[in-house]
Amino acid sequence: FIQVSSPLEPQDFPELKNDTFLKAARGEKTDYVPVWCMRQAGRYLPGWQRGRTGPLSFEFQRGVRLIVAVLCFQPLRRFPMDAAIIFSDILVIPQALGMEVVMLPGKGPTFPEPLKGPEDVEKLRQNVDVKAELGYVFDAITLTRHQLEGKVPLIGFSGAPWTLMAYMIEGGGSKTMSNAKRWLYSSPEASHRLLRLLTDTIVEYLVGQVAGGAQALQLFDSHAGFLGPQQFTEFALPYIRDIAKGVKDGLKAASLDTVPMIIFAKDAHYALEELSESGYEVVGLDWTIHPGVARERTGNRVTLQGNMDPCALYAPKEKISEIVRKMVTEFGVQRYIANLGHGMYPDMDPEHVAAFVEAVHTHSRQRLQN
Repeated sequence: FIQVSSPLEPQDFPELKNDTFLKAARGEKTDYVPVWCMRQAGRYLPGWQRGRTGPLSFEFQRGVRLIVAVLCFQPLRRFPMDAAIIFSDILVIPQALGMEVVMLPGKGPTFPEPLKGPEDVEKLRQNVDVKAELGYVFDAITLTRHQLEGKVPLIGFSGAPWTLMAYMIEGGGSKTMSNAKRWLYSSPEASHRLLRLLTDTIVEYLVGQVAGGAQALQLFDSHAGFLGPQQFTEFALPYIRDIAKGVKDGLKAASLDTVPMIIFAKDAHYALEELSESGYEVVGLDWTIHPGVARERTGNRVTLQGNMDPCALYAPKEKISEIVRKMVTEFGVQRYIANLGHGMYPDMDPEHVAAFVEAVHTHSRQRLQN
């Protein structure tokens, strides 16, 4: 692991050597299609398992040196990714609001005391000191940015309000999100109060990440697909828009440069047009939509990111190359960032991840030469 004798400051960062991802995100011309993978610093890498002891916990995430080690010394040294993403968890926001979250083996993140009713919203911290509660994430970003030595840009992220709300009410994962959706139908006013509290906290959190050194941001609405179009329009989309605007306004107020923002709303196909007009430079896609359909519905308003089925990485390397070639052909080689349609799984072969990355670079360069 990296050893750091003293804290590093969010200034005098090394010059960026590979800005292809940022160019694509901004809609600028690139020499090839950039690629990174959601969960690219995860449990599929053998070194990830060797690098920690005991159950994964939020205390582990607060260990800045470990976060940087997981990020820098494994995926980026093993694969020629075009972007790095900080190692953290979306549930640090509910923690900052005063909720307890624990990591249970075989179950994942769990809330011992989830929100039971609308009155519980008032028990949350209403004015969060984001710097005090989540400053360790900002420190990790600063340290990571320095340790990257300008190799690739660093992405920060947060969970979206609806996704976080669902976790906070369900207490963990759910096949239906019925408890959280019950709130939307039976207690819409309390739902909006909670979503507004989450939104305001997320805005400050993301601005803090950029101040710490993040060069792009992604908002994960992983549970968007549990909502129908009407509920998404009422309870998710307004807050997604407010976050984009709030972050941009916050960066301007803090005299910080604007960074590209990505919205990834899993399974929200019905809202592609709205998402492409929601203030984000990039719209991430899951694997269940055809690239051509996504291009047609979003026009040339945004860069698209995605969307290979993560399970395609179980295929032989030759098949992975074929799948990637077709994907690059269908998306086109400009205003496009290659990625999986969701995150990688723990049992995936790192060599197949390497094949995926190599195929993106090879096929996109070939298409640009033709």
